[in-house]
Amino acid sequence: MTAVPTIRRRTAEIGGRWLVFAVVVLLWQMAAVAAADPYFPTPLTIGDTMVELWLSGPPSHLFLTDSVGNDIVPSVLRLLGGWALAGVIGITFGLVLGRSDKLVDYFSPTLTFLRSIPPPALLPVFLVLFAVSDTVMQVAMIVFGVIWPILLNTIDGARTLDQTVVETTRSMRLSKLRFLTTVVLPAALPKIFAGLRVSMSLALILMVISELVGSNRGIGTELIEAQRNFDLPGMWAWIVLLGILGYVLNALLLAVQNRVIGWHARSKSLTGR
Repeated sequence: MTAVPTIRRRTAEIGGRWLVFAVVVLLWQMAAVAAADPYFPTPLTIGDTMVELWLSGPPSHLFLTDSVGNDIVPSVLRLLGGWALAGVIGITFGLVLGRSDKLVDYFSPTLTFLRSIPPPALLPVFLVLFAVSDTVMQVAMIVFGVIWPILLNTIDGARTLDQTVVETTRSMRLSKLRFLTTVVLPAALPKIFAGLRVSMSLALILMVISELVGSNRGIGTELIEAQRNFDLPGMWAWIVLLGILGYVLNALLLAVQNRVIGWHARSKSLTGR
């Protein structure tokens, strides 16, 4: 009996969000037309440019142009590769450090020092260290920049494990590896996903920055080339594409989060916290 009202409410919420988005785009269109400024093309002009850049290919390629395979796909793969590698490293070390106060005390100054360094400032260093491959350099820069929210959130999640649970599992004589994977990891998942979502946004930014230097192809490279050539509609098309990528990746990660730790949100609603 409650399923139909819930579906209707959910549909109304989604419709309301897209209605607000449509109104914002309409206001943008009207403001750009009124300003008549070449530096701020209208959304219709940007949309036409996006179609020309990426959706004007032959039917045999699903109307996709070469730029999709040469620029967009490699950039997205580098972004996801660096983010996933940072996730594996950050979660692994975060679980270990979070369950050891001594290790946290020893490594805290080093971690604080490293995470205080802006990743773009290390771009020349990465160019020297990973000169063997542009892709390796770009992925390494993404990993260094996005690992900190994952690592610190994992440490925090592992340290806040309920002491009653710890004592209970000790009586079961679980190995350390099994204790970390079956007890600590599930308990820390809410904070881990929070770190993963923050790091996804950072990965998108660092992907663009890493492609501004030492790269011949990619979203960042094409963006800066459009700017240098005063191709303003093209520049805005790449900027809008970045926004679309950020929205899609965040929505996918949020869907996975709700699927994996939906119990956490339900428990909070039941307890009122």
